[in-house]
Amino acid sequence: MTPRDPLDVGAADAAVTDGALPPQAAAASAVHPEPAAGGRGPAEAGDLDPADDGDTGDTVLGRRYRALTLGIVSVVSLIAFEASAVNTAMPVAARALDGVELYAYAFSAYFTASLFAMALSGEWCDRKGPLAPLFAGIAAFAAGLLVAGSAQRMWMFVGGRAVQGIGGGLVIVALYVVVGRAYPQRLQPAVLASFSAAWVLPVIVGPLAAGTVTEHVGWRWVFLAIPVLVLPPLAVMLPALRALSPSELSAGMNRRRILLALAVAVGAGLLQYAGQDLSWLSLVPAAAGLALLVPCVLRLLPKGTFRAARGLPSVILLRGVAAGSFLGAESFVPLMLVTQRGLSATAAGLCLTGGGLTWALGSYTQSRPRLEPHRERLMGLGMLLMAVSIAMVLLALTDSVPAWIVAVAWVIGGYGMGLTISSGSVLLLKLSRPEDAGSNSASLQVSDALGNITLVGLSGVLFVTFGGGEIAPTGTAATHQPAAFGAVYVAMAAVALGGVWVTTRLRPEIR
Repeated sequence: MTPRDPLDVGAADAAVTDGALPPQAAAASAVHPEPAAGGRGPAEAGDLDPADDGDTGDTVLGRRYRALTLGIVSVVSLIAFEASAVNTAMPVAARALDGVELYAYAFSAYFTASLFAMALSGEWCDRKGPLAPLFAGIAAFAAGLLVAGSAQRMWMFVGGRAVQGIGGGLVIVALYVVVGRAYPQRLQPAVLASFSAAWVLPVIVGPLAAGTVTEHVGWRWVFLAIPVLVLPPLAVMLPALRALSPSELSAGMNRRRILLALAVAVGAGLLQYAGQDLSWLSLVPAAAGLALLVPCVLRLLPKGTFRAARGLPSVILLRGVAAGSFLGAESFVPLMLVTQRGLSATAAGLCLTGGGLTWALGSYTQSRPRLEPHRERLMGLGMLLMAVSIAMVLLALTDSVPAWIVAVAWVIGGYGMGLTISSGSVLLLKLSRPEDAGSNSASLQVSDALGNITLVGLSGVLFVTFGGGEIAPTGTAATHQPAAFGAVYVAMAAVALGGVWVTTRLRPEIR
Protein backbone atom coordinates (compact mmCIF):
# COMPACT_ATOMS: atom_id res chain seq x y z
CA MET A 1 0.00 0.00 0.00
CA THR A 2 1.38 3.39 -0.98
CA PRO A 3 0.46 6.10 1.50
CA ARG A 4 -0.72 8.47 -1.23
CA ASP A 5 -3.01 5.94 -2.90
CA PRO A 6 -6.50 7.52 -2.70
CA LEU A 7 -8.04 4.11 -2.16
CA ASP A 8 -6.06 3.47 1.00
CA VAL A 9 -6.75 4.78 4.46
CA GLY A 10 -4.11 7.53 4.30
CA ALA A 11 -0.52 8.08 5.23
CA ALA A 12 -1.14 8.35 8.95
CA ASP A 13 -3.17 5.16 9.06
CA ALA A 14 -0.50 3.37 7.07
CA ALA A 15 2.06 4.47 9.62
CA VAL A 16 -0.03 3.17 12.48
CA THR A 17 -0.75 -0.07 10.65
CA ASP A 18 2.92 -0.67 9.94
CA GLY A 19 3.89 0.11 13.52
CA ALA A 20 5.61 3.45 12.83
CA LEU A 21 3.26 5.28 15.19
CA PRO A 22 2.14 4.03 18.58
CA PRO A 23 -1.62 3.80 19.06
CA GLN A 24 -1.46 6.62 21.61
CA ALA A 25 -0.27 9.03 18.94
CA ALA A 26 -3.12 8.10 16.64
CA ALA A 27 -5.59 8.47 19.48
CA ALA A 28 -4.25 11.90 20.33
CA SER A 29 -4.57 13.09 16.75
CA ALA A 30 -8.11 11.77 16.60
CA VAL A 31 -9.21 13.59 19.73
CA HIS A 32 -7.35 16.87 19.12
CA PRO A 33 -7.67 17.55 15.38
CA GLU A 34 -6.06 20.49 13.68
CA PRO A 35 -8.55 22.94 12.11
CA ALA A 36 -9.04 22.63 8.38
CA ALA A 37 -7.83 25.43 6.13
CA GLY A 38 -10.36 28.20 6.29
CA GLY A 39 -12.42 26.27 8.80
CA ARG A 40 -13.15 26.73 12.45
CA GLY A 41 -10.81 25.62 15.16
CA PRO A 42 -11.87 23.24 17.95
CA ALA A 43 -12.82 26.11 20.24
CA GLU A 44 -15.44 27.23 17.73
CA ALA A 45 -16.96 23.87 16.96
CA GLY A 46 -19.87 24.19 19.33
CA ASP A 47 -21.27 22.05 22.13
CA LEU A 48 -20.55 18.81 20.33
CA ASP A 49 -16.86 19.44 19.77
CA PRO A 50 -14.98 16.16 20.34
CA ALA A 51 -11.75 18.04 20.98
CA ASP A 52 -13.06 19.10 24.37
CA ASP A 53 -11.77 16.06 26.20
CA GLY A 54 -11.32 17.54 29.62
CA ASP A 55 -12.87 15.82 32.58
CA THR A 56 -15.91 18.10 32.80
CA GLY A 57 -18.11 15.54 34.46
CA ASP A 58 -20.25 15.19 31.35
CA THR A 59 -21.59 11.76 30.52
CA VAL A 60 -23.25 10.40 27.41
CA LEU A 61 -26.59 11.26 29.03
CA GLY A 62 -25.47 14.65 30.36
CA ARG A 63 -26.97 17.88 29.07
CA ARG A 64 -24.39 18.31 26.30
CA TYR A 65 -24.80 14.86 24.71
CA ARG A 66 -28.23 13.70 25.88
CA ALA A 67 -30.24 14.44 22.72
CA LEU A 68 -27.66 12.89 20.40
CA THR A 69 -27.21 9.80 22.57
CA LEU A 70 -30.96 9.22 22.77
CA GLY A 71 -31.24 9.62 19.02
CA ILE A 72 -28.45 7.11 18.38
CA VAL A 73 -29.98 4.64 20.81
CA SER A 74 -33.36 5.06 19.09
CA VAL A 75 -31.94 4.32 15.65
CA VAL A 76 -29.96 1.30 16.85
CA SER A 77 -33.03 0.06 18.73
CA LEU A 78 -35.05 0.26 15.52
CA ILE A 79 -32.48 -1.84 13.66
CA ALA A 80 -32.28 -4.24 16.60
CA PHE A 81 -36.03 -4.69 16.77
CA GLU A 82 -36.13 -5.41 13.05
CA ALA A 83 -33.31 -7.94 13.32
CA SER A 84 -34.86 -9.85 16.23
CA ALA A 85 -38.32 -9.75 14.66
CA VAL A 86 -37.06 -10.90 11.25
CA ASN A 87 -35.08 -13.77 12.78
CA THR A 88 -38.30 -14.96 14.40
CA ALA A 89 -40.51 -14.58 11.32
CA MET A 90 -38.01 -15.73 8.67
CA PRO A 91 -38.58 -19.52 8.94
CA VAL A 92 -42.34 -19.03 8.51
CA ALA A 93 -41.86 -16.53 5.66
CA ALA A 94 -39.45 -18.78 3.76
CA ARG A 95 -41.73 -21.80 4.02
CA ALA A 96 -44.84 -19.76 3.15
CA LEU A 97 -43.14 -18.47 -0.01
CA ASP A 98 -41.85 -21.99 -0.78
CA GLY A 99 -38.28 -20.72 -0.71
CA VAL A 100 -36.42 -22.64 1.99
CA GLU A 101 -33.59 -23.32 -0.45
CA LEU A 102 -33.05 -19.54 -0.62
CA TYR A 103 -33.24 -19.11 3.14
CA ALA A 104 -29.60 -18.04 3.52
CA TYR A 105 -29.94 -15.70 0.55
CA ALA A 106 -32.60 -13.72 2.40
CA PHE A 107 -29.95 -12.90 5.02
CA SER A 108 -26.91 -12.50 2.80
CA ALA A 109 -28.73 -10.23 0.31
CA TYR A 110 -29.06 -7.70 3.11
CA PHE A 111 -25.33 -7.71 3.74
CA THR A 112 -24.39 -7.77 0.05
CA ALA A 113 -26.31 -4.55 -0.55
CA SER A 114 -25.11 -3.00 2.69
CA LEU A 115 -21.49 -3.62 1.72
CA PHE A 116 -21.82 -1.19 -1.21
CA ALA A 117 -23.84 1.25 0.87
CA MET A 118 -21.20 1.28 3.63
CA ALA A 119 -18.46 2.43 1.27
CA LEU A 120 -20.80 5.03 -0.20
CA SER A 121 -21.75 6.21 3.27
CA GLY A 122 -18.12 6.56 4.36
CA GLU A 123 -17.27 8.79 1.41
CA TRP A 124 -20.56 10.66 1.72
CA CYS A 125 -19.92 11.34 5.42
CA ASP A 126 -16.39 12.58 4.77
CA ARG A 127 -17.66 14.90 2.01
CA LYS A 128 -20.97 16.19 3.42
CA GLY A 129 -21.13 15.03 7.03
CA PRO A 130 -23.27 12.23 8.47
CA LEU A 131 -26.68 13.95 8.34
CA ALA A 132 -27.68 13.18 4.73
CA PRO A 133 -26.53 9.53 4.59
CA LEU A 134 -28.12 8.83 7.96
CA PHE A 135 -31.54 10.12 6.96
CA ALA A 136 -31.37 8.57 3.47
CA GLY A 137 -30.46 5.24 5.06
CA ILE A 138 -33.40 5.30 7.44
CA ALA A 139 -35.76 6.00 4.53
CA ALA A 140 -34.33 3.13 2.44
CA PHE A 141 -34.50 0.80 5.42
CA ALA A 142 -38.22 1.50 5.80
CA ALA A 143 -38.84 1.08 2.05
CA GLY A 144 -37.16 -2.34 2.07
CA LEU A 145 -39.39 -3.51 4.89
CA LEU A 146 -42.45 -2.58 2.85
CA VAL A 147 -41.17 -4.48 -0.20
CA ALA A 148 -40.36 -7.60 1.85
CA GLY A 149 -43.68 -7.51 3.66
CA SER A 150 -45.65 -7.36 0.42
CA ALA A 151 -43.59 -10.01 -1.45
CA GLN A 152 -45.46 -12.70 -3.37
CA ARG A 153 -42.36 -14.67 -4.37
CA MET A 154 -39.17 -15.49 -2.51
CA TRP A 155 -37.05 -13.51 -4.95
CA MET A 156 -39.17 -10.41 -4.30
CA PHE A 157 -38.67 -10.98 -0.60
CA VAL A 158 -34.90 -11.22 -1.14
CA GLY A 159 -35.05 -7.96 -3.13
CA GLY A 160 -36.76 -6.21 -0.24
CA ARG A 161 -34.06 -7.44 2.09
CA ALA A 162 -31.45 -5.98 -0.30
CA VAL A 163 -33.13 -2.56 -0.16
CA GLN A 164 -33.07 -2.84 3.63
CA GLY A 165 -29.36 -3.56 3.38
CA ILE A 166 -28.74 -0.35 1.46
CA GLY A 167 -30.46 1.58 4.22
CA GLY A 168 -28.67 -0.29 7.00
CA GLY A 169 -25.27 0.24 5.39
CA LEU A 170 -25.79 3.97 5.06
CA VAL A 171 -26.99 4.26 8.65
CA ILE A 172 -24.35 2.25 10.53
CA VAL A 173 -21.31 4.02 9.05
CA ALA A 174 -22.94 7.41 9.60
CA LEU A 175 -23.49 6.53 13.26
CA TYR A 176 -19.83 5.58 13.74
CA VAL A 177 -18.78 8.88 12.18
CA VAL A 178 -21.13 10.74 14.52
CA VAL A 179 -19.50 9.02 17.51
CA GLY A 180 -16.00 9.83 16.29
CA ARG A 181 -16.78 13.50 15.64
CA ALA A 182 -19.24 14.39 18.38
CA TYR A 183 -17.90 12.64 21.50
CA PRO A 184 -14.53 12.98 23.26
CA GLN A 185 -12.39 9.86 23.40
CA ARG A 186 -13.15 9.22 27.05
CA LEU A 187 -16.87 8.86 26.24
CA GLN A 188 -16.54 6.84 23.03
CA PRO A 189 -16.39 3.39 24.73
CA ALA A 190 -19.57 4.24 26.65
CA VAL A 191 -21.34 5.40 23.48
CA LEU A 192 -20.32 2.26 21.63
CA ALA A 193 -21.51 0.23 24.60
CA SER A 194 -24.87 1.98 24.23
CA PHE A 195 -25.06 0.51 20.72
CA SER A 196 -25.25 -2.90 22.37
CA ALA A 197 -27.42 -1.71 25.25
CA ALA A 198 -29.92 -0.48 22.67
CA TRP A 199 -30.50 -4.14 21.76
CA VAL A 200 -31.70 -5.11 25.22
CA LEU A 201 -35.38 -4.12 25.00
CA PRO A 202 -35.77 -5.16 21.33
CA VAL A 203 -34.34 -8.64 21.90
CA ILE A 204 -36.74 -9.12 24.82
CA VAL A 205 -39.83 -7.73 23.10
CA GLY A 206 -38.97 -8.49 19.47
CA PRO A 207 -39.23 -12.31 19.38
CA LEU A 208 -42.37 -12.38 21.51
CA ALA A 209 -44.07 -9.63 19.51
CA ALA A 210 -42.97 -11.01 16.15
CA GLY A 211 -43.93 -14.56 17.09
CA THR A 212 -47.36 -13.47 18.29
CA VAL A 213 -47.98 -11.43 15.13
CA THR A 214 -46.68 -14.24 12.90
CA GLU A 215 -48.87 -16.89 14.50
CA HIS A 216 -52.08 -14.85 14.87
CA VAL A 217 -51.98 -12.16 12.17
CA GLY A 218 -49.39 -13.26 9.63
CA TRP A 219 -45.66 -12.95 9.02
CA ARG A 220 -46.11 -10.05 6.59
CA TRP A 221 -47.14 -7.66 9.34
CA VAL A 222 -43.82 -8.20 11.11
CA PHE A 223 -42.28 -6.30 8.19
CA LEU A 224 -45.09 -3.90 7.36
CA ALA A 225 -45.55 -2.59 10.90
CA ILE A 226 -41.94 -1.65 11.67
CA PRO A 227 -41.72 1.46 9.38
CA VAL A 228 -44.01 3.37 11.75
CA LEU A 229 -41.08 3.44 14.20
CA VAL A 230 -38.91 5.45 11.80
CA LEU A 231 -40.06 9.01 12.52
CA PRO A 232 -39.25 9.40 16.26
CA PRO A 233 -35.46 8.88 15.87
CA LEU A 234 -35.37 11.46 13.09
CA ALA A 235 -37.03 14.09 15.25
CA VAL A 236 -34.76 13.40 18.23
CA MET A 237 -31.44 13.43 16.34
CA LEU A 238 -31.87 16.32 13.92
CA PRO A 239 -31.02 19.28 16.24
CA ALA A 240 -27.94 17.54 17.67
CA LEU A 241 -26.64 16.48 14.26
CA ARG A 242 -26.93 20.03 12.95
CA ALA A 243 -24.59 21.14 15.75
CA LEU A 244 -21.70 19.06 14.42
CA SER A 245 -18.75 21.05 13.09
CA PRO A 246 -18.13 20.79 9.31
CA SER A 247 -14.46 21.83 9.63
CA GLU A 248 -12.97 18.39 8.87
CA LEU A 249 -14.93 17.55 5.71
CA SER A 250 -12.91 16.30 2.73
CA ALA A 251 -12.82 18.00 -0.66
CA GLY A 252 -14.70 15.34 -2.61
CA MET A 253 -15.89 11.77 -2.79
CA ASN A 254 -13.51 9.01 -3.75
CA ARG A 255 -15.54 7.59 -6.64
CA ARG A 256 -13.05 4.78 -7.26
CA ARG A 257 -13.61 3.47 -3.74
CA ILE A 258 -17.37 3.52 -4.27
CA LEU A 259 -17.04 1.67 -7.58
CA LEU A 260 -14.80 -0.91 -5.92
CA ALA A 261 -17.46 -1.51 -3.29
CA LEU A 262 -20.10 -1.89 -6.01
CA ALA A 263 -17.90 -4.44 -7.80
CA VAL A 264 -17.41 -6.35 -4.54
CA ALA A 265 -21.16 -6.43 -3.95
CA VAL A 266 -21.88 -7.64 -7.50
CA GLY A 267 -19.11 -10.25 -7.24
CA ALA A 268 -20.44 -11.49 -3.91
CA GLY A 269 -23.94 -11.68 -5.37
CA LEU A 270 -22.71 -13.79 -8.29
CA LEU A 271 -20.90 -16.14 -5.93
CA GLN A 272 -24.04 -16.52 -3.81
CA TYR A 273 -26.08 -17.28 -6.92
CA ALA A 274 -23.55 -19.90 -8.00
CA GLY A 275 -23.50 -21.41 -4.52
CA GLN A 276 -27.27 -21.86 -4.48
CA ASP A 277 -27.29 -23.63 -7.88
CA LEU A 278 -24.43 -26.15 -7.48
CA SER A 279 -24.36 -27.21 -11.16
CA TRP A 280 -21.67 -27.10 -13.84
CA LEU A 281 -23.26 -23.99 -15.31
CA SER A 282 -22.84 -22.26 -11.96
CA LEU A 283 -19.07 -22.18 -12.58
CA VAL A 284 -19.60 -19.26 -14.97
CA PRO A 285 -21.13 -16.83 -12.44
CA ALA A 286 -18.74 -18.18 -9.81
CA ALA A 287 -15.71 -17.32 -11.95
CA ALA A 288 -17.12 -13.90 -12.79
CA GLY A 289 -17.85 -13.26 -9.13
CA LEU A 290 -14.31 -14.17 -8.07
CA ALA A 291 -12.83 -12.00 -10.83
CA LEU A 292 -14.72 -9.02 -9.47
CA LEU A 293 -14.50 -9.81 -5.78
CA VAL A 294 -10.87 -10.68 -5.11
CA PRO A 295 -8.96 -7.75 -6.67
CA CYS A 296 -11.52 -5.19 -5.53
CA VAL A 297 -11.56 -6.38 -1.92
CA LEU A 298 -7.77 -6.23 -1.83
CA ARG A 299 -7.95 -2.56 -2.80
CA LEU A 300 -10.96 -1.68 -0.65
CA LEU A 301 -9.53 -2.86 2.69
CA PRO A 302 -6.20 -1.83 4.24
CA LYS A 303 -3.09 -3.62 3.04
CA GLY A 304 -2.39 -6.74 5.06
CA THR A 305 -5.99 -7.34 6.14
CA PHE A 306 -6.18 -10.90 4.82
CA ARG A 307 -2.81 -11.89 6.22
CA ALA A 308 -3.72 -10.43 9.63
CA ALA A 309 -0.99 -7.76 9.65
CA ARG A 310 -0.61 -6.21 13.08
CA GLY A 311 -2.78 -3.28 14.08
CA LEU A 312 -5.61 -1.85 12.01
CA PRO A 313 -5.69 -4.65 9.37
CA SER A 314 -6.23 -7.33 12.03
CA VAL A 315 -8.88 -5.23 13.77
CA ILE A 316 -10.77 -5.02 10.49
CA LEU A 317 -10.26 -8.71 9.66
CA LEU A 318 -11.46 -9.83 13.08
CA ARG A 319 -14.69 -7.88 12.66
CA GLY A 320 -15.58 -9.93 9.57
CA VAL A 321 -14.57 -13.23 11.19
CA ALA A 322 -16.55 -12.54 14.37
CA ALA A 323 -19.69 -11.18 12.75
CA GLY A 324 -19.77 -13.73 9.93
CA SER A 325 -19.23 -16.85 12.03
CA PHE A 326 -21.83 -15.83 14.61
CA LEU A 327 -24.46 -14.80 12.06
CA GLY A 328 -23.70 -17.81 9.85
CA ALA A 329 -24.70 -20.04 12.76
CA GLU A 330 -27.47 -17.85 14.16
CA SER A 331 -29.32 -17.55 10.85
CA PHE A 332 -30.08 -21.27 10.92
CA VAL A 333 -30.96 -21.58 14.60
CA PRO A 334 -34.67 -20.59 14.34
CA LEU A 335 -35.15 -22.75 11.24
CA MET A 336 -33.53 -25.69 13.01
CA LEU A 337 -35.68 -25.30 16.11
CA VAL A 338 -38.89 -25.01 14.07
CA THR A 339 -38.24 -27.82 11.60
CA GLN A 340 -36.16 -30.27 13.64
CA ARG A 341 -37.43 -29.77 17.20
CA GLY A 342 -41.02 -28.70 16.48
CA LEU A 343 -40.88 -25.37 18.36
CA SER A 344 -43.20 -22.49 17.47
CA ALA A 345 -41.79 -19.38 15.80
CA THR A 346 -42.15 -17.51 19.09
CA ALA A 347 -40.28 -20.12 21.14
CA ALA A 348 -37.53 -20.39 18.55
CA GLY A 349 -37.04 -16.63 18.54
CA LEU A 350 -36.99 -16.46 22.33
CA CYS A 351 -34.09 -18.92 22.40
CA LEU A 352 -31.94 -16.14 20.92
CA THR A 353 -33.10 -13.49 23.38
CA GLY A 354 -30.48 -14.24 26.02
CA GLY A 355 -27.73 -13.68 23.46
CA GLY A 356 -28.86 -10.12 22.92
CA LEU A 357 -28.88 -9.42 26.63
CA THR A 358 -25.43 -10.83 27.29
CA TRP A 359 -24.12 -9.06 24.17
CA ALA A 360 -25.01 -5.80 25.93
CA LEU A 361 -23.39 -7.10 29.13
CA GLY A 362 -20.20 -7.99 27.28
CA SER A 363 -20.12 -4.57 25.67
CA TYR A 364 -20.55 -2.95 29.07
CA THR A 365 -17.73 -5.10 30.45
CA GLN A 366 -15.25 -3.98 27.80
CA SER A 367 -16.11 -0.32 28.42
CA ARG A 368 -14.74 -0.39 31.99
CA PRO A 369 -11.62 1.85 32.15
CA ARG A 370 -9.63 -0.60 34.29
CA LEU A 371 -9.91 -3.23 31.54
CA GLU A 372 -8.46 -0.99 28.83
CA PRO A 373 -4.93 -2.50 29.08
CA HIS A 374 -6.43 -5.98 28.55
CA ARG A 375 -8.63 -5.17 25.54
CA GLU A 376 -6.91 -7.60 23.16
CA ARG A 377 -7.18 -10.45 25.69
CA LEU A 378 -10.86 -9.68 26.20
CA MET A 379 -11.39 -10.02 22.46
CA GLY A 380 -9.57 -13.36 22.44
CA LEU A 381 -11.82 -14.57 25.24
CA GLY A 382 -14.83 -13.33 23.33
CA MET A 383 -13.95 -15.33 20.21
CA LEU A 384 -13.35 -18.47 22.29
CA LEU A 385 -16.77 -18.11 23.93
CA MET A 386 -18.37 -17.75 20.50
CA ALA A 387 -16.73 -20.94 19.24
CA VAL A 388 -17.93 -22.84 22.32
CA SER A 389 -21.49 -21.53 21.97
CA ILE A 390 -21.78 -22.49 18.30
CA ALA A 391 -20.45 -25.97 19.04
CA MET A 392 -23.02 -26.36 21.83
CA VAL A 393 -25.89 -25.83 19.36
CA LEU A 394 -24.90 -29.13 17.75
CA LEU A 395 -26.25 -30.88 20.84
CA ALA A 396 -29.77 -29.65 20.03
CA LEU A 397 -29.79 -31.86 16.93
CA THR A 398 -30.07 -34.84 19.26
CA ASP A 399 -33.63 -35.47 20.44
CA SER A 400 -32.44 -36.60 23.87
CA VAL A 401 -30.97 -33.15 24.57
CA PRO A 402 -33.52 -30.49 25.56
CA ALA A 403 -33.95 -27.65 23.07
CA TRP A 404 -33.21 -25.06 25.74
CA ILE A 405 -29.52 -25.90 25.39
CA VAL A 406 -29.61 -23.47 22.45
CA ALA A 407 -30.71 -20.66 24.75
CA VAL A 408 -27.81 -21.42 27.10
CA ALA A 409 -25.37 -21.55 24.20
CA TRP A 410 -26.50 -18.18 22.87
CA VAL A 411 -26.15 -16.59 26.29
CA ILE A 412 -22.47 -17.59 26.18
CA GLY A 413 -21.97 -16.56 22.56
CA GLY A 414 -23.70 -13.22 23.00
CA TYR A 415 -21.34 -12.27 25.81
CA GLY A 416 -18.39 -13.14 23.60
CA MET A 417 -19.75 -10.97 20.80
CA GLY A 418 -20.19 -8.05 23.20
CA LEU A 419 -16.58 -8.30 24.28
CA THR A 420 -15.29 -8.57 20.72
CA ILE A 421 -17.38 -6.26 18.56
CA SER A 422 -17.44 -3.18 20.80
CA SER A 423 -13.73 -3.52 21.61
CA GLY A 424 -12.94 -3.66 17.91
CA SER A 425 -14.81 -0.41 17.35
CA VAL A 426 -12.84 1.28 20.13
CA LEU A 427 -9.54 0.08 18.65
CA LEU A 428 -10.54 1.34 15.21
CA LEU A 429 -11.21 4.85 16.52
CA LYS A 430 -7.86 4.86 18.33
CA LEU A 431 -6.03 3.97 15.13
CA SER A 432 -7.86 6.48 12.91
CA ARG A 433 -7.14 10.13 12.21
CA PRO A 434 -10.27 12.31 12.16
CA GLU A 435 -10.13 12.97 8.40
CA ASP A 436 -10.16 9.21 7.79
CA ALA A 437 -12.84 8.32 10.32
CA GLY A 438 -15.43 7.81 7.59
CA SER A 439 -13.33 5.60 5.31
CA ASN A 440 -11.90 3.55 8.19
CA SER A 441 -15.32 3.07 9.73
CA ALA A 442 -16.54 2.04 6.30
CA SER A 443 -13.68 -0.48 6.04
CA LEU A 444 -14.69 -1.96 9.38
CA GLN A 445 -18.29 -2.24 8.26
CA VAL A 446 -17.29 -3.56 4.82
CA SER A 447 -15.34 -6.31 6.59
CA ASP A 448 -18.41 -6.97 8.74
CA ALA A 449 -20.63 -7.21 5.67
CA LEU A 450 -18.11 -9.24 3.68
CA GLY A 451 -17.74 -11.68 6.57
CA ASN A 452 -21.51 -11.99 6.79
CA ILE A 453 -21.90 -12.45 3.05
CA THR A 454 -19.11 -15.01 2.78
CA LEU A 455 -19.89 -17.06 5.87
CA VAL A 456 -23.68 -16.92 5.64
CA GLY A 457 -23.28 -17.83 1.98
CA LEU A 458 -20.98 -20.71 2.93
CA SER A 459 -23.54 -21.82 5.51
CA GLY A 460 -26.20 -21.77 2.80
CA VAL A 461 -24.07 -23.85 0.45
CA LEU A 462 -23.35 -26.39 3.18
CA PHE A 463 -27.01 -26.45 4.16
CA VAL A 464 -28.20 -27.18 0.60
CA THR A 465 -25.34 -29.61 -0.11
CA PHE A 466 -26.27 -31.75 2.91
CA GLY A 467 -29.96 -31.86 2.02
CA GLY A 468 -31.43 -28.82 3.76
CA GLY A 469 -33.33 -27.71 0.66
CA GLU A 470 -35.60 -30.74 1.04
CA ILE A 471 -37.29 -29.34 4.16
CA ALA A 472 -41.00 -29.23 3.45
CA PRO A 473 -42.99 -25.97 3.13
CA THR A 474 -45.53 -24.76 5.68
CA GLY A 475 -48.56 -26.98 6.09
CA THR A 476 -46.79 -30.28 5.38
CA ALA A 477 -44.83 -32.68 7.55
CA ALA A 478 -41.34 -31.48 8.32
CA THR A 479 -38.40 -33.39 6.85
CA HIS A 480 -35.59 -33.93 9.34
CA GLN A 481 -32.18 -33.00 7.98
CA PRO A 482 -29.81 -32.86 10.99
CA ALA A 483 -26.70 -33.28 8.82
CA ALA A 484 -27.49 -30.03 6.97
CA PHE A 485 -27.60 -28.03 10.19
CA GLY A 486 -24.64 -29.91 11.68
CA ALA A 487 -22.42 -28.99 8.75
CA VAL A 488 -23.24 -25.32 9.26
CA TYR A 489 -22.45 -25.30 12.98
CA VAL A 490 -19.19 -27.26 12.70
CA ALA A 491 -17.89 -24.90 10.00
CA MET A 492 -18.83 -21.73 11.88
CA ALA A 493 -17.30 -22.97 15.15
CA ALA A 494 -14.05 -23.65 13.30
CA VAL A 495 -14.03 -20.13 11.85
CA ALA A 496 -14.59 -18.63 15.30
CA LEU A 497 -11.61 -20.60 16.62
CA GLY A 498 -9.52 -19.07 13.85
CA GLY A 499 -10.58 -15.68 15.13
CA VAL A 500 -8.91 -16.44 18.47
CA TRP A 501 -5.56 -16.42 16.68
CA VAL A 502 -6.35 -13.15 14.92
CA THR A 503 -6.78 -11.46 18.32
CA THR A 504 -3.06 -12.03 18.97
CA ARG A 505 -2.34 -9.64 16.07
CA LEU A 506 -4.40 -6.64 17.18
CA ARG A 507 -1.72 -4.62 18.95
CA PRO A 508 0.37 -2.55 16.49
CA GLU A 509 4.06 -3.36 16.40
CA ILE A 510 6.07 -0.43 17.77
CA ARG A 511 9.39 0.04 16.04
